[in-house]
Amino acid sequence: MRNAKIRLIRQLAAGVFVAGLGAAPAFAAPFFFSTGNVNGQMAIASRPDSPGNIEIEAADDFVLSSQTRITSTSFTGLLRGDDVTASSVTGIAIEIYRLFPKDSTNPPSGKVPTRVNSPSDVAFDTRDSIGGGLSFTGTTLAASFTAANSVRNGINPLPNQATGGEGAVTGTEVQFNITFSTPFDLPADHYFFVPQVQLDAGDFFWLSSFRPIVPPGTAFTPDLQAWVRNADLDPDWLRVGTDIVGGAPAPTFNAAFTLTGQTPELPEPGSLVLFGAAFLGLVGVRAKRTRHLC
Repeated sequence: MRNAKIRLIRQLAAGVFVAGLGAAPAFAAPFFFSTGNVNGQMAIASRPDSPGNIEIEAADDFVLSSQTRITSTSFTGLLRGDDVTASSVTGIAIEIYRLFPKDSTNPPSGKVPTRVNSPSDVAFDTRDSIGGGLSFTGTTLAASFTAANSVRNGINPLPNQATGGEGAVTGTEVQFNITFSTPFDLPADHYFFVPQVQLDAGDFFWLSSFRPIVPPGTAFTPDLQAWVRNADLDPDWLRVGTDIVGGAPAPTFNAAFTLTGQTPELPEPGSLVLFGAAFLGLVGVRAKRTRHLC
C-alpha cells in the first residue's frame, strides 16, 4: 500500500510537470518603453574606443517587471563636426548593464563620490553592428539643434569631478533606429541602457530627456539619473548631473531612448481549464489504481 502511494505521488508530479510545460507562456505580449521627448538640457558623449579616442559610456536606466525579449530600440543624439551626417556613422554598439553591485567588485575603488544606484562594473550583455548583432538606420530630425550643456572630456575622478559641464553644443539631431538580429532576453531586474556611436570623424552626444519622465514617456520608479564614464575612470561611474554639473540643487537628467519587444503572455483561460481537467482526471485514475492495489 505504502509503495503504491509513493509511486502515485511520483507519477502525479511527472504528469503535472509535463502538463505545465504544455501550458508554458510564449513571448507574445507587446512591450514598449520610452523616456519621452528630448528636452535640450544636456548632451553626453558616448562612443566605442578607436584610434585617438578613448571609450566613453553614457547610461540611463529602465526596469523590467518580468522576463522581456528586447527586439529593437531607438535613441536620439547630436552629431557634431564638419560635414558629419547619419551616413558618417561606421558602427553602433548597445550595452546592457545591471545595477551595482551586480557584476562588480564590492566595495568599489573610492575614486568617485558614490556607486549607489550606478551601473555595474561590467556589461551584462552587448550587441554591435560590427559583429552582426544589430542593424541600424539614422533619421535626421533637425539640421541644427543646440543642447544647453555637454559632457565629453570632463570625466574625472575625485576631487576634480565637478567641472560644471563643458557648455552648449550644436549639431545635427539624429534618431537612430536599431533592430537586434539576436534579441536581448532579460530577466526581471533594474538595468541601464548604453548606446555607443562610432564616427569616421566628429562626435556623437546622447541627448537628455525629462526627469521625472512625462508623457509620452513611460514613467516608472525608481527612475535613476544618467551616469557616464570613460576608459580612464573605468570601472567607476559619475552622475552627470549631481557629480559633474553640480550645484545646489544639482540638475538631474534622463536620456532619450525607447525599447520595444515582447513579454510572456499568460495561458488563455481555456488552456488553464484543460490543464485542470487533465490533472483531476489523472488524480482519479491513479486513485482507482491505488485502491485496487490495496
